[in-house]
This record gives sequence, structure tokens and C-alpha cells, in this order.
Amino acid sequence: MKRIIILPIIVLFTMISFAQTQPSEHLAFKGVPIDVTLNEYVSKMKQSGFTLISTEDGVAMLKGDFAAYKDCVVGVATLKQKDLVSKITVIFPERNTWSLLSSNYFSLKEMLTEKYGNPSEVVEKFDTYSEPKDDGSKMTYLKLDQCKYYSIYETDKGSIELSIKQMDMRCLVMLAYYDKINGEIIKSKAMDDL
Repeated sequence: MKRIIILPIIVLFTMISFAQTQPSEHLAFKGVPIDVTLNEYVSKMKQSGFTLISTEDGVAMLKGDFAAYKDCVVGVATLKQKDLVSKITVIFPERNTWSLLSSNYFSLKEMLTEKYGNPSEVVEKFDTYSEPKDDGSKMTYLKLDQCKYYSIYETDKGSIELSIKQMDMRCLVMLAYYDKINGEIIKSKAMDDL
């Protein structure tokens, strides 16, 4: 009699533990799968120590520490018509020299490669006749939008793009996470509009 009762209990606990450890089909950011609404995701980021800066037009801006970098700005984006997070962008602190900027980029690239494998696409060049030699020249070409530095990592769950950018003459490293499933849902919604 005890065997008859114990066996179903063991099977039940096995099923429950399997269901709880089932990995998400969505890309994760800071260990949180990108599979919820904007408010739910912001709530989870606040629990991780981020501070909400603003929310406007389907984009929430938060500030906090990420990957050992202090005071990063994180943008959590949705499509206005569909309250579903599909993209998260990390803007690392501004750097005033190429050596600091490229050091941040290559350090993050090394960590991403260790976690996700080799990037599927890498472009690291200046759009000039010859490679600029000094720090100042490299920063000038970056500010003139004559610099392309990015690495893209493709996974089954989405893609991750690391890049060096200039935004309003501020030079920084940016990291963007694109969830595959939610990106396809949003694309389908956009296609319906056409």
C-alpha cells in the first residue's frame, strides 16, 4: 500500500521539479528572460538594483551597474501597439579616449565570446584610406561616423550586438539584446499594418 502511494508522489515531485528547471525559450538579460510586458520587466530590473529614469513611448530607461561597469543606462523597448519587450540596450559610460573606449569594447567582447562562442559577424575598421595611428585621430573619425566597430552573436534565442558608437558626439560602447520570439511577434504585427 505504501508503494502505491509513494510512487505517484515521486512522479509528481519529479514533474514539478522538471517544469521549474525548464529553460526559457527567450533570450535573457541579467538572468531574466525577455518574455514579459514592459512594466513587468522594469519591476524585475528594479529588483536587480536598477533605478527607473523614465518611461515614454514604449521605452523604459533605467540606470545601474552591469558587467562590472558602474552607471550604465539600460533601455527596455517594446512596440507601442504590442506591450511586449523585444529589445534591451545597455549604454556604457562615455569615454574620452580611444584607448579606454576600445579597452571596454574588447573586454566585453572577450566575455561575450566566452559565454556565447565566436561572433557570427565582426567589423572593426575605420572608413579611411589608411588606419588612423593615434588616439585623437581615431576619436575624430568615430565622431565623424567613419568608424565601424561591432560584433554580433547569434543564438537560438536571439542576437546580441556589441558596438562602439557616437551619440550626439558622446563616444561609448553599446550592447543590444534582441529576443528572437518577441522580435518575430512584433515583426508580424508590423506586417499586419502594411
